[in-house]
Amino acid sequence: MAVYRGPRAKVERRFNDPIFGHGKALQKKNYPPGQHGKIRRKKSEYALQLMEKQKAKYTYGLLERQFANLFHKAVRKKGVTGAILLQLLEARLDNTVYRLGIAPTRRAARQLVLHKHIIVNDAVVNIPSYTLKPGDLIGIREKSKSLEVIQENITASHKSYTWLEWDDAQMRGKFTALPPREEIPEKINEQSIVELYSR
Repeated sequence: MAVYRGPRAKVERRFNDPIFGHGKALQKKNYPPGQHGKIRRKKSEYALQLMEKQKAKYTYGLLERQFANLFHKAVRKKGVTGAILLQLLEARLDNTVYRLGIAPTRRAARQLVLHKHIIVNDAVVNIPSYTLKPGDLIGIREKSKSLEVIQENITASHKSYTWLEWDDAQMRGKFTALPPREEIPEKINEQSIVELYSR
């Protein structure tokens, strides 16, 4: 399955945002990549729109075709396209595993899903792009509950979200609803993405 394998520190520095979770590169070099972090000329409207799309792609770990397909899926649904796009991104299984605190990053969450450690409604699902529906239960396979990596992440404190519920006793979460745009914490200007694809 295709996944971005390029330099991550450069991407975080380009957008000045800890997209991949750690942000160590931003602490060491708080200026853009390139020779001496030289300030470039003013960006065009197209360049700004493209940056927003690239930022969303890298944040959620999608490649170009996957992202375009998801956008066209959002266009076909009723409502505000940009908000629907972000809701579809948030409803991905790998993202939800990350949000529930089972994995420290989306990349790690993707690996847990691919290695069949995650179950949805008591059935093993190993597709990171699997779209969850409100009411779906996300848990950890019985064999995998004792894994040190999973135990460490679950015991560590993590943020709670209104559209997700977590049961510590059963080590299981619930995707209660599609998240409203104002509660999605990612700093993404989704309107710019819509304008880019509308060209």
